[in-house]
Amino acid sequence: MPDTPTPASLHKNPGHAPNPGAAPSTPKPGPTGAGGGDGGRPVGERGRTALAVGVVEKIAGMAAREVSGIHALGSGLSRTFGAMRDRVPGGKSSIGRGIKAEVGEKQTAIDIALVVEYGVVIPELAHQVRENIIDAVERMTGLEVVEVNIAVNDVHLPDEADVEEEEEQALSPGQRPRLR
Repeated sequence: MPDTPTPASLHKNPGHAPNPGAAPSTPKPGPTGAGGGDGGRPVGERGRTALAVGVVEKIAGMAAREVSGIHALGSGLSRTFGAMRDRVPGGKSSIGRGIKAEVGEKQTAIDIALVVEYGVVIPELAHQVRENIIDAVERMTGLEVVEVNIAVNDVHLPDEADVEEEEEQALSPGQRPRLR
């Protein structure tokens, strides 16, 4: 049985012909113009880059927050738990709160939950958020964003107290509860 070269042995000996009797191949210049032992493969074909779901969620969260008219990300319940989690030392960052992403090798899909300010035209806001998220994620990760699904869970009224403010007041140490 003839020796079958492994990818590592081909890398070390690029002139080795995998088929007996075949002419040795000459390495093609790489992106830097050097022949080397890269077999002429472009840099992008010499390994994988894996992105964690949290990376895409944080990028999408930052991009969404750049759009004016958004009061908060996430549902009321997730914001309440997030406000408590933010107080725990070493707790998870709230930047990706309200965002869920599915990440593949070349594509991603993103779901985002929003609370909008009263008076904002929601379809226009959704278009701006979607556009901003797609631009940021594709530019920073190289992934194709196949969809951004937006769920508007609430409208924040100007005279309404914020969930985070209520939690902060309720959880502040050394303070008495306010009487209403």
